[in-house]
Amino acid sequence: MTRQKIVAGNWKLNGNVALIKQFNEAFKSPELAHVKVMIFPPALFTNAFESSNLIVGVQNISEHVSGAFTGELSVAMLNDLGISHTLIGHSERRDLYNETNEIIAKKVVTALAANITPILCIGESLATRQAGEVNQFIQSQLDSVLDAVGIAGIAKCVIAYEPIWAIGTGQTASPAQAQEVHAFIRQYIASIDAHVADSISILYGGSVNAQTAAELFAQPDIDGGLVGGASLKESEFLTICQAANQRG
Repeated sequence: MTRQKIVAGNWKLNGNVALIKQFNEAFKSPELAHVKVMIFPPALFTNAFESSNLIVGVQNISEHVSGAFTGELSVAMLNDLGISHTLIGHSERRDLYNETNEIIAKKVVTALAANITPILCIGESLATRQAGEVNQFIQSQLDSVLDAVGIAGIAKCVIAYEPIWAIGTGQTASPAQAQEVHAFIRQYIASIDAHVADSISILYGGSVNAQTAAELFAQPDIDGGLVGGASLKESEFLTICQAANQRG
């Protein structure tokens, strides 16, 4: 089965109207038939993108659908605006905002109930890697979501493996290191449902750039990238998308 190739740009707390105009121009008519291109800008900018070649999502959602939760985004609001994708469980949300596996699982439940596709982010710290506990840690993150939505729910997600030690540091897991963890994720899902494992897209996130993209995307279990800093440069991001497109 041919899995969907995806390149997603996470702008985090960056971006402005001028940058959006540059992206609208750069992605007006590129030949990217074999890759889905997604941008996750700050929520204020979600309606400012014009290119039909870009899927625009949000960086986070609330586990609550409505209520007295100042500053939160509801899936009902996403439905109103036709927004189809959200990041859930990014390492910065886990670390800076104390989002536990349980909270992240609740957010996945809420997203799927509203027909919003989660990009579920998982990944280990440097200390976990050095302790030789990567697989156990990744499995525990997956299990919390599997317990909440089952394998049928996971099948509706995209998974993004992002080693925390390689995010915003300039370090990138080697293609072999990234492939090893992607293969473990796919094998673990296959132990539950082989068809889901064969069809689910698993992205690599962690300082992906124009120089590293092609070799990373050539790995058999890496289906694209969740791109941080390089997604703020339209020409570099387009190069990364083209690298994924060639593997589609």
